[in-house]
Amino acid sequence: MAELTTIISLGGSIVAPEGVDVRFLSEFRKRILLWLHENPSRRVVLITGGGSPARVWQQAYRSIVETPITDLQDWIGVAATRLNAALVKAVFGDLCPDEVVTDPTAPLEWRGRVLVAAGWKPGFSTDFDAVLLAERFGAQTVVNLSNIAQVYTDDPKKNPQARPLTSVDWPEFQKIVGTEWKPGINAPFDPVATKKAAELGLTVFVAAGSDLDNLDKILRGKDFFGTVIGARR
Repeated sequence: MAELTTIISLGGSIVAPEGVDVRFLSEFRKRILLWLHENPSRRVVLITGGGSPARVWQQAYRSIVETPITDLQDWIGVAATRLNAALVKAVFGDLCPDEVVTDPTAPLEWRGRVLVAAGWKPGFSTDFDAVLLAERFGAQTVVNLSNIAQVYTDDPKKNPQARPLTSVDWPEFQKIVGTEWKPGINAPFDPVATKKAAELGLTVFVAAGSDLDNLDKILRGKDFFGTVIGARR
C-alpha cells in the first residue's frame, strides 16, 4: 500500500490566498482525477492548510486583545484549515466519502480513493498532520505544496545572500527552520513536523503548488523544480 498511497500537504496559501482560488482548485482537481484514473490502485491523502482565513482571523484576534493566547490563535488557525478541508472534500465528491480527518491519531475508515485531513490541535501545523498520516499509511514521502517554490539557506526576503537548495538533509534543514513552533509560522516545513519527519526518515518534496505541471512531474517520479528534504538528488 505504501507505494500507492500519496500524501500531499496542500498549503492554505494556494487554496485560499485571498479568498478561494477557484481556478487553481478546479485545475488541481482535474490533475488529481487524471492521475488517479491512470492507476485504479492509487489513493491520495490531501491535508489542507488555513491560508488567508487563518491569517486574517488570527490578526483580528491579536489586534483586539492586549495579551493574545497562543493556543487560542492556534484554534482559530485550525478552524480555517477545516473550512478549506470541507471545500476540498466536497469538490472530490464520491471519491471522498469519508469525513474530514481532524485527529490523525484517531481510528478511521478510509473507503474512498481521496482522503482529506485538516488541522488537529494547538502546537501542531498541518505539516505535522501530514507526517503522522504518512507514518500511518506507510508512505515514505510527503509532497509539500505551498507558495514556497524552494528551500533557501536563509530567508531570502531578509538575506540577499540566501541560496536556493535542490536538496538538503534533515539536520541542516532543522537549523534553517529552527525548533520553535509559532502560530502562523511561514516556513517550507514547520519545526515540529521537521523533527518527526527526520525521526521517521521521510523524504519531503517542497514545490510551488501553483505550478501544476511541476506537480505532474512529482506525482510521476520525474525531475521537478523544488527541493528534496531528507534525500540527495
